[in-house]
Parts: sequence; C-alpha cells; structure tokens
Amino acid sequence: MSEATKGVAAMIAACTIWGLSGIFYKLLAHIPPEQVLSHRILWSGLFFACILAVQGRVGLLGSVLTDWRRVRVLMLATAMISLNWFIFITSIQIGRATESSLGYYIFPLVSVVLGRLFFGEHLSRAQALAIGLAILAVVILTYGLGVPPWIALTLGFSFAIYGVVKKRLDIGPVVSVTAEVLLLFPIALTVLALTDGGGFLNGWQDAGLLMLSGPLTGAPLVLFSYAARRVALGSIGVLQYLNPTLQALVATLVFGELFTPWHSAAFVLIWGAVIIFSLGALHKSRTEAKAVRPMAPDATGAG
Repeated sequence: MSEATKGVAAMIAACTIWGLSGIFYKLLAHIPPEQVLSHRILWSGLFFACILAVQGRVGLLGSVLTDWRRVRVLMLATAMISLNWFIFITSIQIGRATESSLGYYIFPLVSVVLGRLFFGEHLSRAQALAIGLAILAVVILTYGLGVPPWIALTLGFSFAIYGVVKKRLDIGPVVSVTAEVLLLFPIALTVLALTDGGGFLNGWQDAGLLMLSGPLTGAPLVLFSYAARRVALGSIGVLQYLNPTLQALVATLVFGELFTPWHSAAFVLIWGAVIIFSLGALHKSRTEAKAVRPMAPDATGAG
C-alpha cells in the first residue's frame, strides 16, 4: 500500500469517527453538556500527554507553556475549540444535530473568507460562488425557520477562527492541542468538583463512556495529522466533507430529527457550494503539483 493510499485511509477513518461521534454523545445526553465537556478536556489531555510521553516530547510542553507569546495565542485557540466542543455536545443533546452538521459544511467556506481578511489569500471565482451559495442557504434557512441557524454559524465560525489562530503557531498539532487542554484543566476540574464528578459517579457505564471521550477526541486528530503529511490539500478538503455528511445522516436516520423543506433547500445549496468549492480545490492542487514537478530534478541536485 502506497503512502498516499495510507493517508487517504487515515483521513477517511478520522472523518468517520468525527461523523459518527454524535451517536456517542447522545449516549451521554442525560449528563449536562458542561460536565461532558469537562471530562472530554481531562481525558483527551491525558490521552495526548501519553502520546507525547511515548514520543519523548513531553518536554516540549514546558517550552510552549512558558512562552507568553505562544500562551496568548493558545488561550484564544482554547476559547474557540472549547466553544466548538460545547456547542456540538449541546446540539446533540437538544436534538439539533442536523443544524450542527450544517456548521461543519460551511466552516471551510468561512475559513476561505478569513484567509482573505487576515492573510490576504486570493479568492477564486469558484470560492466566491461557493461562499455566495452558502450565504443564500443561511438566509433561506433563517427565513424558513424564523430564526438564524445559530448553532451552525457558531460551529462554523468558531472552528474557522480556531484554524486562523493555529496558523500563527509554529508547533505541531498534538503538542498544541495538549497545551490547549492543559490550559482548560483548572476550569474542567472546578466544574467537576462542584458537580460531584459530573456523572462519573453515576455508575461504571457512564464512567467508561466519559473516559472514552479522551481517545475519541484524540485518535481522529492523530489520524488527520498522519493523512495531512501524505495527501494533497485539495483531496483533504474534499474528504473532510465525509464528516458533516455522516453527521446529517445520523441526525435524520438514527436520531429521527425533523428535516423540513427549508432544510432541504438549504442543504441543496450547501451541496452545490461543496461541489464547486471541492472542484476548485482539486484543480488548484493539480495545477500546483504540475508546477512543482518540473523543479524536482534541480531540487535534488540531479539537474
């Protein structure tokens, strides 16, 4: 099996775990979301710390957490990812998983807009059209339901802002995420201390599920990092849409959530945006690959 094939397999596995994770958090719907989030922070922190220990990189955390410039950036990243996790868990518990899936559909489009605003990145016509369709989808859903899809917008923007913040960090994903959850440890411990363990004392089933939230959070990130080093960015962008697709299917087929004609209209527009955006990303990836290929002999000294 080639490295690229292994990368694609890892990416599919990561997106499948993310896409089906709603089923897991539905099993914890009887525990308040802030308590579930606190356990997710604690157990994922331990999971990442174990990975760094095995790799012999625990010492990197000290250098990161003693650098005030990095800590300030990490604090903003921490705020965004904790907000994202909390809203996602809450959306599952209150029967709004369909709307949360919409948020992960629009987040790459929001990322493009933020890339343009903060980094001066070029906005192609395909990207502009995809963003326009996404905005129209939000407008239609707002009109049809009578309220803006706040869950989708919060998830999409928080994750996109998280990506912008992470782009300013010069540390690896596992180290940075471990540092982020460590910054949240005091808050998580306080929440659990005030709630008698936050469901951890309810029985072995709840305890086991809450502990499993750590690997469930960490494993997809490890798989994603593995894939990112082996798969073209354009392909990664396309494969990522497996996550919200599975989320939407779980919401309608497993949870039995209402899917109105307004949802249908919005998702048709979103899928149109996804197709246009993905084709544009693949075209850009192939163009860049062709541009780099002739330079390979010189880069290796064989020319």
